[in-house]
Amino acid sequence: MGVKRRQEILRRVQQSGYVSARELAEEYGVDTSTLRRDLDALARLGLVVRNHGGASLPAEPPAPTDADVAERLPQKRAVGQAVARLVGDGQSVALDGGPAALEVARALRSCRGTTVVTNDLRVATEVAAQDDVRLIVLGGEVLPDRSTLVGDRTVDLVTGYHLDYAIVAADAVGPRGVSVSDTFGAPLKQAMVRAATTVVVVADSSAFDRSALVRVAGLEDVDLVVTDDGLSEQDAAACAVDVMRVPVPES
Repeated sequence: MGVKRRQEILRRVQQSGYVSARELAEEYGVDTSTLRRDLDALARLGLVVRNHGGASLPAEPPAPTDADVAERLPQKRAVGQAVARLVGDGQSVALDGGPAALEVARALRSCRGTTVVTNDLRVATEVAAQDDVRLIVLGGEVLPDRSTLVGDRTVDLVTGYHLDYAIVAADAVGPRGVSVSDTFGAPLKQAMVRAATTVVVVADSSAFDRSALVRVAGLEDVDLVVTDDGLSEQDAAACAVDVMRVPVPES
């Protein structure tokens, strides 16, 4: 009941911008100390900001400052929608952090009875506002200037789940496998890959035939790579893994 109550409280904050601990305690029939613990738990995840007598929404996360990321948002959106269509009703999905994961989360609104496991606070906020979904947020430490939770405990939590899908973003896809430049986030991606029945890698077309600092998985561990149509059909066919090219609508 506590988890469901916290999800409902988060939806209330998102709808009204502020909730009162006293009023919610009366509504749910619990004491105010219980409600304060609920709000404190949501605040530790960065989903709300605690203030006198209640909680409010955190400040809107800043828009991407990297020009390339902003420029490629249409590609990420198209790819995210294509990936979400792979997920069936009632299935479990691990989503790591970043713009690609957020676009997948937004597109999962059409699924029913889905369980989403994530370490990304923006993804969690998006999913918490959706109906008929179970959200599991992996605890950990929030790194400065990031919205993702990392740490040994975060990785340990993933190993306890049996997931239908792991959807992970990659900086590079090449003969040596799937890799990323982020040394902090790589261990969690690796754990998600090990915990899932089906592994889907999301990568920009510019990421192919390259390698980055940390290897996340071998190509033999990946079921599908989803990218935009900036990758040619010939290059996709030459990859030693199944590749889905997603058309990007012209702006």
